[in-house]
Amino acid sequence: MTKTTRLNVKKDFAKILKSGFPLISKDAITAYEGIQEGTIIELFDGQQFIGKGYFGVQNKGIGWILTRKRDERLDQSFFDQRLKKAFERRGDLFIDETTTAFRVFNGEGDGIGGLTIDYYDGYYVVSWYSEGIYTFKKQVIDSLLSLFDVKGIYEKKRFDVKGKYIEDDDFVAGERATFPLIVKQNDIQFATYLNEGAMVGVFLDQREVRNTIKNKYAKGKHVLNTFSYTGAFSVAAALGGAVKTTSVDLANRSKPKTIEQFQVNGIDVEAQDIIVEDVFNYFHYAVRKKLSFDMVILDPPSFARSKKHTFSAGKDYPALLEQAIAITKRDGIIIASSNCSTFGMNKFKGFIEKAFKATKGKYKIVEEYSLPSDFPTMKEYKEGNYLKVVFIQKLG
Repeated sequence: MTKTTRLNVKKDFAKILKSGFPLISKDAITAYEGIQEGTIIELFDGQQFIGKGYFGVQNKGIGWILTRKRDERLDQSFFDQRLKKAFERRGDLFIDETTTAFRVFNGEGDGIGGLTIDYYDGYYVVSWYSEGIYTFKKQVIDSLLSLFDVKGIYEKKRFDVKGKYIEDDDFVAGERATFPLIVKQNDIQFATYLNEGAMVGVFLDQREVRNTIKNKYAKGKHVLNTFSYTGAFSVAAALGGAVKTTSVDLANRSKPKTIEQFQVNGIDVEAQDIIVEDVFNYFHYAVRKKLSFDMVILDPPSFARSKKHTFSAGKDYPALLEQAIAITKRDGIIIASSNCSTFGMNKFKGFIEKAFKATKGKYKIVEEYSLPSDFPTMKEYKEGNYLKVVFIQKLG
């Protein structure tokens, strides 16, 4: 039986944890030295029980509250119930013939912080964000195998230094997939690789944004997709009737991966531009060559470093937007996106305002998105709703 340890919460933190906040920060606990990863912990404010969860160090904190009921056991039945409820919430997606890739379990939003599970046409990818949650691997895998129709299971261990992915053979159970595994989101096809490192080839949380690009904004446009990764936004734009797409990413692998994504969708690769280059250098090049675009897509990582540039979304996003504004045509669209959890939508809109003021330009926000329905979050934990996407029309 897993050991249970009682921890005392500091007075300054008791109120927020009692309000439903699920993440346990190291500063909230009076003492936790020597506690092993995966230990079941009970939190108390003096003699008052606050909640029960597990000890697991990750970049966000030292554990998660999983239940407010002291007598609820964190056993196989607990995991079965949480996973079953989460899968029921995605019932419409499981029967949607246009979409075969989505999230089926979203951490604290589905009741277990530090754990996510993604679905790829019958295959499941389980991501563990601490050694603590990884100690419950048997319960999670047993739940998947016993309750659902599973072709195969892969995992991503994301609890190395600063939450980095641990290189390994990620296959866990069932049958191995044949790669590329072709999946769909809103009839856009993606070549995915579930056993090639931390990222599989497509970000599932941008499903609605790609669909909007395809159906409302791409037709007849020349589209620049920066920090393009495997070109998913470019594919959506091309399928939506874009005259041409230009995909720019620093990683050498981005070009063959983007070519593959175009090919699996029957798009003429020769009609597109795929450029391996530092995005910041490309902006300078575009200004020098007087290039301009009808649509510019900005989806940078929260933090990035190249030989000449360092980017941190929390402080550098306005400057990045200024460069995008400079090469966007009048009445063109800038799609500004960030997955940085350290600021919310209001601050993000402040970045937009700051950038347009600096360029003496005018703009109108025409669409905005956060996480789709398969990425549920908790109102008590705003940091979990990390995605911010704003469609901006440049007016002058």
